[in-house]
Amino acid sequence: MATLKVNGLRINYEIIGSHGPFVALMPGGRRSYIEFVPLARKLAGEGFRVLLHDRRNTGTSEMSIAGQEVEEAIWADDLHELLRQLGGLPAFVGGSSSGARTSILFGLRHKAATLGLLLFRVTGGAFAAERLPDNYYGQFIRVAREGGMAAVCATDQYRERIALNPADRDMLLNMDAKQFIAVMTRWRDYFVERAHEPVLGVTAADLATMAGTPTIVIPGNDKVHNSASGRTAHTLIPGSELHELPITDQDVVVVPFEEWGPLEPEITRVFADFMRRHMERRAA
Repeated sequence: MATLKVNGLRINYEIIGSHGPFVALMPGGRRSYIEFVPLARKLAGEGFRVLLHDRRNTGTSEMSIAGQEVEEAIWADDLHELLRQLGGLPAFVGGSSSGARTSILFGLRHKAATLGLLLFRVTGGAFAAERLPDNYYGQFIRVAREGGMAAVCATDQYRERIALNPADRDMLLNMDAKQFIAVMTRWRDYFVERAHEPVLGVTAADLATMAGTPTIVIPGNDKVHNSASGRTAHTLIPGSELHELPITDQDVVVVPFEEWGPLEPEITRVFADFMRRHMERRAA
C-alpha cells in the first residue's frame, strides 16, 4: 500500500501488476478496495496494471465531508488526479455499483483520459432509488440532528472508518453538526435528482453522449443491482457490449461481492479480451 496527496487529501492506493495498460477498479458503497484484490491479481496475470484505491471517505484514505457536487463526481475527479500523478492516463476504469456510477462519470468528465469502461452490477430501478438515498445520507442526517457529531461517530459506518483511520474521529468531532447536515443534505439531494433514472445517477441523455467510449457491461443479480438495469445501461450506451454471467436474479437486497468469487475467472477473461481488442484497435 502507498499514499499520495490527491486534491488535498491523503489517498491510499495499491498497484497490482508491473506492466501493461492501467486499469482502475472501484468497489460499491463506501467499501475499501480490499475486496477487489483477488480480481485485480487475476487481471494483472493477464498483462494489466490494476490500480486499487480507497476513495475519500472510505477505507484508510482521509475523510472530507465537503463538496459542491454529487459524491461520485468528486470520486471521479480524485481518481483522474491520482492516475495523472501515477502516469497512468489514459486508463481503463471500472467498478461495481457506486464504483460503476463513478466510472460512468469519469468517462463523461474525462473522456480523453478514458481507454474504456468496465461496468458491473449497475444500479437502477425503484427499489434502489428508494433505499440508497437513506442508506448513504438520510440516516446520518437524522443521527446528527438527534445526537450531534458524537452520535455520528458511534454509527457502524463511521466507527469502521475511525478504526481504520483514528484521526477521522477528531475531524468529525471538530466539525459543526449543522455543516455536516448541510453537506449530507446537498449530497442526498443531488443523488435523489437522478435516482429514478433508468441507470441510477446518470441521465439517458448523458449516456447517449458516450458513443465512442468503449464500454462493457456485466449485469448484477439482486434487488439493488438487478439484471434489467445492466441491460438498460447497455441499451443506452451506444456501441457498448453486454456480457451476462450464468446467474439469475435473487430476491435479496444485495448479493455480497464475495459470492461472485467463483465468477472471477470468467469476469477476468471477458474484461481482458475486451481491453486487448480495444488496445489493438487504438494502436491500429
